Amino acid sequence: MLQETIAAVAADISAYDLGTSAQLDAFRIKYLGRKNSVIADLFEQLKTVPNDEKRAVGQQLNTLKQLAQTRLDEQQAALEAAADNAPANPDFDYTLPTVPNALGTRHPLSLVREEMLRVFARIGFAVAEGPEIEDDWHNFTALNFPDNHPARDMQDTFFVAPAAKSPLDAADSGAPDVPHLLRTHTSTVQVRVMETEPLPIRRVMPGRVFRNEAISARAHMMFHQVEGIFIDEGVSFADLKQTVYYFVQELFGQDINIRFRPSFFPFTEPSAEIDITCLICKGAGCNICKGSGWVEIGGCGMVDPAVLDNAKIDSEKYSGYAWGMGIERIAMLKYQIKDLRLFTENDMRFLRQFEAV
Repeated sequence: MLQETIAAVAADISAYDLGTSAQLDAFRIKYLGRKNSVIADLFEQLKTVPNDEKRAVGQQLNTLKQLAQTRLDEQQAALEAAADNAPANPDFDYTLPTVPNALGTRHPLSLVREEMLRVFARIGFAVAEGPEIEDDWHNFTALNFPDNHPARDMQDTFFVAPAAKSPLDAADSGAPDVPHLLRTHTSTVQVRVMETEPLPIRRVMPGRVFRNEAISARAHMMFHQVEGIFIDEGVSFADLKQTVYYFVQELFGQDINIRFRPSFFPFTEPSAEIDITCLICKGAGCNICKGSGWVEIGGCGMVDPAVLDNAKIDSEKYSGYAWGMGIERIAMLKYQIKDLRLFTENDMRFLRQFEAV
């Protein structure tokens, strides 16, 4: 009879050895599992009991289930208490130092970028950013690049599939629906700032740029720039030079040598290259400075009146200066790094040398 089976199961439950966690788990599965357990099968057999006996047998089954659950809970609590009160492991040396948590590091390009922006922030330059996928207007035409300029060729620029004009495009720029491109300089942000912001403008533009170049110790197809622009009434080349002097001396020291070499850029006139003494070889000559003892860190110049006119700024009333420099080049000089490729190879031996977060 079912009542006799219930009594036998109750005796088994009371006698079951529950000395370990594994035995507890086996006990739970055997007696209290939802399917195919002993008590679940007994509840199924309740259907075969005559109606006048079902009430009594059902109460016996509930008592049996409660007995199993109580036994399980009590033994589980006893095992947990025993573990908490267990004596220390005599084979373990508690005087050993703990394993320290490994701290990450900031990437050197991030460190240099933030330091450069802090220097410019101290003289009133706020940060502006823009899209990395640009149109011809903002990357070339508005910056006074002629239609036949070599930078427009596939050899220098990464073009992407044609796309509809972005909502960021100036509504009155006249930019046609032409293939877009990966920006080749952050000067594109200068154009957007001049098109949209009130005068005077004092902005610095950090960002990633792309050029179709062979990767070497001195060049890469993807790198980072910081550019700046200042537009107001009466701005002169002397203002530009003082800004560059201030930046270089704040970043590299007061005794650094600086020179300006006449150059040409479509968007500035007059234009100059900015050189400083090579900090890697101290002017003696190395692969970074090509043996000259000088390293170019950027270009600069007075904003060409045509660029101001393209941005709807009165070039008869306003003037301005602009400059741009590579973050990688500055980082190489600051940290004495001789190979540009180290910045993108994710070599942990290289990255761990820099400041911890």
